[in-house]
Amino acid sequence: MWNWVTGFLVQLGLMSQPAAHPALQPPHAYIVHQMQIADEKSVFATVESAYVVPARVRTGGTILELKVRQGDHVEQGRVIALIGDRKLALEVNSYQAQLQAAQAQLAQAKTELERAQRLIATGAIARNQYDQARTAYNVAQSNVKSMVAQRAVVQQQQMEGEVLAPTSGRVITVPVTAGTVVMPGDTVATVAEQNFVLRLQIPERHARYLHVGDPVRLDGADLGLDGPHFGTIKLVYPQVDSGHVVADAAVPGLSDYFVGQRVRVWISAGRREAIVVPAKLITTRFGIDYAKVWAKSTGAMDVPVQRGQPSLTPQMPDGLEILSGLKPGDRLLAP
Repeated sequence: MWNWVTGFLVQLGLMSQPAAHPALQPPHAYIVHQMQIADEKSVFATVESAYVVPARVRTGGTILELKVRQGDHVEQGRVIALIGDRKLALEVNSYQAQLQAAQAQLAQAKTELERAQRLIATGAIARNQYDQARTAYNVAQSNVKSMVAQRAVVQQQQMEGEVLAPTSGRVITVPVTAGTVVMPGDTVATVAEQNFVLRLQIPERHARYLHVGDPVRLDGADLGLDGPHFGTIKLVYPQVDSGHVVADAAVPGLSDYFVGQRVRVWISAGRREAIVVPAKLITTRFGIDYAKVWAKSTGAMDVPVQRGQPSLTPQMPDGLEILSGLKPGDRLLAP
C-alpha cells in the first residue's frame, strides 16, 4: 500500500528520489597504518662535558695573578694564571755572576794558549806546557757553555710560570686564589670542553635493550628549548655501578648549559606494534576523543577513539598512540 502511494506521489512530482552522488577521493587524507614503536622508559641524565681537563702548574711558586673565574670561556693557549718565585730571579743573578767569572777565565786561558803557541814555535817551552795551556782553554770553554745552559734552564722556569689553558671550553672550578703557594703539578683550574653530552643512569634491567646508535628523546622545556629534542646513544660503559649502567648520548645543539644539570630522558626498553597518528588529527569534546574518519560509503564522520601515550619521533614530533577506535587503512581528515 505504501509503495503504491509513494509511486503515485513521485509521478505527480510531489516527492523526488534522492540523487546518488559519486564518492570522491578526499584530499589530504592521513592513512592509518600499524608500526613498530619503542616502549619508552623515563630515566634521568645529567649534562656533562665529554672531557674535563685540568690546567696544571709546571713550576712551583706563588700565584701572582688569576685571570679567570668559574664560568668563563677560554681558548686553548690562553694565559689563565701567573706563577712567580723570587728564588728564580736570585738564581738567574747567581748564574749570571758565575758566567761572567767563567768568561774571564776563558779570556785568560785564551791568552795563555796564544802565548804558548808562539813560544813552542820558537822552542822556548816544552810540548807538555803547550798541552796544558790548550787543555785549560778547552775547560774554560766548557765552563762558559755550562753556565749559559744553567741560566737558560732557570729563565725557562720563569717563562713556565704562565699557566696556559689546555683546551678550549668553560672554566668549571678554580680551587686556588692569588697568593696561594703551589708546587709543580698542582691544579689551578679545570676546563670542560664545549662538547657536552648527556650522561644517562639506566637501571640494569633495561640495559640489555640499550645499544650504541639507539635514539633518545628529551623534553626541550627542561633546557629552555621548544618542543622535543632527539639524540643518539654514543657510548655504553661496560660496567654496572649501584644497579645502574652509564651511557653517553649526543644531542645536537646541547651547549651553554650548567654542567651537572639533570634532565629527564626517554629511552627504548623494547619495541612493540602500535597505531600512531599525529595528535593534531584528534579532537576532544566533552571528555571524549574523536577522529574524523572518511569512507566511500559514509563520507566523513567522527569516530570515538581511546588515546594512549605520546609516541614522539623525529619523523612525527606530535605522534600519539591510539589504543582503540582505528584500524590500519582508515583515512583520517583534519578536524
